[in-house]
Amino acid sequence: MLKIVADNKIPFLQGALEEKARVLYLPGDQIKPEHVKNADALIVRTRTRCDESLLKNSSVKLITSATIGFDHIDTRWCEQNNIRWANAPGCNANSVVQYVSSALAFISRQHSIDLTQKTLGIIGAGNIGSRLAQLTSTLGIKTLVNDPPRAAREGTSGFTDLETLLQQADIITLHIPLEQTEKNNTFHLVNKDFLQKTKKGLWFINSSRGEIADTTALIAALKTKHLAGAILDVWEHEPHINQELLDLSALATPHIAGYSADGKANGTAVCVRNISRFFNLALEQWYPPHIPMPDNHIIEYPCLHRSTEAIFNHLSLASYNIDIDNQRLRLNPSDFEKQRGNYPVRREPAAWQVKAQDCRETEKDFISTLGYNLL
Repeated sequence: MLKIVADNKIPFLQGALEEKARVLYLPGDQIKPEHVKNADALIVRTRTRCDESLLKNSSVKLITSATIGFDHIDTRWCEQNNIRWANAPGCNANSVVQYVSSALAFISRQHSIDLTQKTLGIIGAGNIGSRLAQLTSTLGIKTLVNDPPRAAREGTSGFTDLETLLQQADIITLHIPLEQTEKNNTFHLVNKDFLQKTKKGLWFINSSRGEIADTTALIAALKTKHLAGAILDVWEHEPHINQELLDLSALATPHIAGYSADGKANGTAVCVRNISRFFNLALEQWYPPHIPMPDNHIIEYPCLHRSTEAIFNHLSLASYNIDIDNQRLRLNPSDFEKQRGNYPVRREPAAWQVKAQDCRETEKDFISTLGYNLL
C-alpha cells in the first residue's frame, strides 16, 4: 500500500488520503531518514528540510509542499535523483493580501496616515504582489511595482526599476521568494545600502522570508529613525527571533501572514491533488469539506458618506485585526512555533458578510470590490 509521511500541522489533511494510502503524521521538524526510508511521498511545510541528508537511499518519489515557498526543498538534488517536487503557488495569496491590508489600515489609523497621499512600493509581482497592486489601485494609492524577472519577460511597461522605487516609496512591502542562485540572489536584498537609498520615514513590511532582510541593517535603520516603522511577519533564524528587532518593530507576528483558514485549505488541497495525479488516486477534485467560520462573521458598518479609505480601514481591521497577533507574540516570543501551530481561525473577506447601513450604491460597490459579501 502507498506510504505517505506528512507534517502533522497541515490542516484538513487527516482523513483525506487514508482510504488510498497509509499516512504517517509527524511534527515537520522531526521527520527523519528512518521515517521516509520506505515512503513513497512526503507532504510538508517549510519546517521540513528536504535534501540529501533526509532523502538519500529513500524510496520517496514525490514531495509536495503546502506552501508557496520552496527554499526548504533542495530542488537540484531532488531533480538529479528523480524525485518530483511541487509547491502550492498562490494558495495563500489572498491571505497575505489580507495581512498587508490590515497592516496598512493599522498604521493609517494609529499614525494618522492618509494612504492616498502616499506611494506604495511592491517588490515582487507574483500571485501576491499583483493582487495587492490591484487592491491598492482600487483604493487610489499610487503604487510602484518592481519585478525584474517579469519585466525581462514581458517588457518594462507597468514595472519600476528598484532604484526609482527606493527613492519614491513611502511604504515598501516585499513579496519575493528567498533565492540564492547565480541568476537571482535575494538573500539580504534589504541591507544597509538598500535602506540608505530609501526615503527617511519609510514604512517597511516583510511577509515573504526573514533572510531577505538583514536584521542588523533593520535594527540600525529603526534606531536612527530612518525607518518610521517595520511590520515583520518573518524573521531570520526563526523560530529564535531577535528580541531587539522585535522590540523596535511597530507590528510583529509569527510568520502567519498566509495562515488564513482559506489559504491553509487551498494549500492542503493542492497537496492532495498533486498526490492523486502522481499516483492515480482519483482525488483531483478534493477540497476540505468544512472550513470553520469565526464566531461572528457579520460586520455591521454604517457608511455615512465616509471615504473609501475609512471603509477599507474599518473592514480590514474588523475581518482581521493584526494587532491581536502582534500583542500575542510580544507577550510570549518564545512561543513562536506554538502560536503558528495553534493559530486561531482567520477567514478572508469572501467569508465575511457586511451589513451596510446608510450606504450609497457606489459605497456598496466598493465594499463588494474589496471581496466582502453584502447582506
